[in-house]
Amino acid sequence: MSSDTPTNESDTFEIGDTTVHRLGFGAMRLCGEEIIGPPNDESRARDVLEYAVELGVDFVDTADSYGPGVSERLIGEALGDRDDVLVATKAGLLRNREGEWLAHGDPDYIRNQVLASLDRLRTETIDLYQFHRPDPDTPFEDSIQTFAELQDDGLVDQVGVSNVSVEQLETAREHVDVATVQNRYNVDDRENRDVLEACAENGIGFIPWAPINGDDVDAHGDLLDEIGDEHDASRRQVALAWLLERSDVILPIPGTSDPDHLESNVAASQLSLDDDEVQRITDAGR
Repeated sequence: MSSDTPTNESDTFEIGDTTVHRLGFGAMRLCGEEIIGPPNDESRARDVLEYAVELGVDFVDTADSYGPGVSERLIGEALGDRDDVLVATKAGLLRNREGEWLAHGDPDYIRNQVLASLDRLRTETIDLYQFHRPDPDTPFEDSIQTFAELQDDGLVDQVGVSNVSVEQLETAREHVDVATVQNRYNVDDRENRDVLEACAENGIGFIPWAPINGDDVDAHGDLLDEIGDEHDASRRQVALAWLLERSDVILPIPGTSDPDHLESNVAASQLSLDDDEVQRITDAGR
């Protein structure tokens, strides 16, 4: 690694007893088109995972529905059960060849899926297991209680939820110690602001998915470009830096299958925005 190669300089956050850098890596994009099937070059995908860790990324997020199963398998092959990397995965969505994402929170299904995820990730305990999405056909409490039982059985270390409201988060916390919440949030999409605030109040990690979604970033492109020019940074790097500045509990997980994009994302952790710049971006999304 050359002296010009960026390293992860983001602050840290504790998930359970494990301390990770707040800038993580989302492994969804390591699959084929529409997140179905394997990528064209599996070796390259494994190399990207290994390179992310080399750059100082120690928090990797995936799901059993990515592929399905492909992303988890590649992580298991590339990283195995490393002590210096926290791997988070999810259960609760079914896939099909049409690319649909179908909520499925049946307790028996979740109990089956955790065994498959453990095998693909090549581990005996999943570091962070997240309920991917509430299922309208299954009582939310039944699904959450299953995750709590998996934790009691030692198959799961920490439990997280995803795509939840504040009320659902409160319900989940009645059944299990919720370590993280993963909801959509970025410079333009602030719909889950109230969930972020609830996480901040309770010391729960907030993992924003689609942290640098192209359309959302472009919606404020002029402002991000203006600020980026002051730092020799791209608009996406500014958007990531803003998330890291926005709250101490935010853990962005930008994903890519390209090593250059990975370097660019990691370099955003070295970007320091001043208070005025942070406020201007914050105000732009209101």
